[in-house]
Amino acid sequence: MKILRFGAAGLAAALLLTACSSGDTAGGGGTGGSSGGSDGAEIRVWLVGTDTPDKAREYLTTTFEDENPGSTLTIEEQSWTGLVDKLTTALSSSDSPDVVEVGNTQAATFTSAGFFAPLDDIEADLGGDDLLPGFVKAGTWEDTFYAAPYYAGSRIVFYSQQLLGSTAVPTTLDEYVSTAEQVTTPERSGVWFPGQDWYNALPFVWENGGFIAEPQDDGTWKAGFSSEGGIAGLEQVQQLMTKASHAPKDGDESELQVPFCAGQTTFLSAPNWLRGSIEAAADAEIPGCADTYGSDLHAFPLPGKDAGTTAKVFAGGSNVAVATKSKNVDLAKKALTIMLSDEYQTILAENSMIPAKKSLASALPDDEFTQASAAAAANAELTPASPKWGDVEAQRVIQDALVQIAQGGDVPTVAKQLDATIESILNG
Repeated sequence: MKILRFGAAGLAAALLLTACSSGDTAGGGGTGGSSGGSDGAEIRVWLVGTDTPDKAREYLTTTFEDENPGSTLTIEEQSWTGLVDKLTTALSSSDSPDVVEVGNTQAATFTSAGFFAPLDDIEADLGGDDLLPGFVKAGTWEDTFYAAPYYAGSRIVFYSQQLLGSTAVPTTLDEYVSTAEQVTTPERSGVWFPGQDWYNALPFVWENGGFIAEPQDDGTWKAGFSSEGGIAGLEQVQQLMTKASHAPKDGDESELQVPFCAGQTTFLSAPNWLRGSIEAAADAEIPGCADTYGSDLHAFPLPGKDAGTTAKVFAGGSNVAVATKSKNVDLAKKALTIMLSDEYQTILAENSMIPAKKSLASALPDDEFTQASAAAAANAELTPASPKWGDVEAQRVIQDALVQIAQGGDVPTVAKQLDATIESILNG
């Protein structure tokens, strides 16, 4: 396989194209809470999932406590599943966390509702014009900056040469589907595609000319899964789910390294930072397979409809914000500033997470995984920029529709029902 090599400038260009990839109601745009800084304050930081490496967590805790004697910082790990509902409840309560991570597609749900404190006063300290512009846009509401970029990423296709053998790496999306089906055996999937994995379903919709939802001239939203291109893409998804994947038809995309390390799949489309989990030792806290399939791990960007192109993939990543109801807003902003510091962001970059600052592109590893991710990020797409999009994610309507498709449901019927539900949410 020919591996594209980018210099720092190429990666920076890819970063520029990485896009602005869910009780009582929270207050408006004020800073909320106390100005903070009192001795003995505890700052609670909600990080989601296991993506943030331990080294970064330790740096944040140590640096914050060294710079703010008498105060402590506690990291509380949350799950992506049900995050929107949990954040909505927590950020409305009197016991709100201080700093929270949120998916870039979920940010508008919280910025538009006043759950986040404005960051305009520290935007320059966080990075200013150096911050990923798409993620700044995702964290801005009515010209006020509420949620800073945290990290970006894109999905790439992992494989082990041991499992792929002499089969050629596919160069088009149609070849990817046919190759995955060709290499599938009773014991091994061609591609691991659990029924709820909507992130990996979207490229097939986009590449076939479909869309999720688009704004109309009258201010309403029109969904497009039942468009001609949407149906064509979902039919390819169904082909993979039913003929090339042994993943649970109602399963999700958590702990994807487990089936890969067990030799249960040839191809694995997953976030670029999953490489660290795959290449971990078998006895690590999160077991990997460094000595087996991880020893000859490779990756390529999901190919597009035409040879030599990359597919439009979901622009993944997170924003990070200070809660309006934080009791110590100033201290929370100091913690946020550390998370956006060059030192902290370099740790993320060294772990193949595209950093929040364009200038740190050179800190990314110069290997085929990062290059594949950069190539994919350069053609990334987004979910609809509606404040109500978080409600679509929270209600898991796309996941539910995909489970029906994975179980053999009629694609046009499922797509039509899905569009009706999405439109009722976005236009409600």
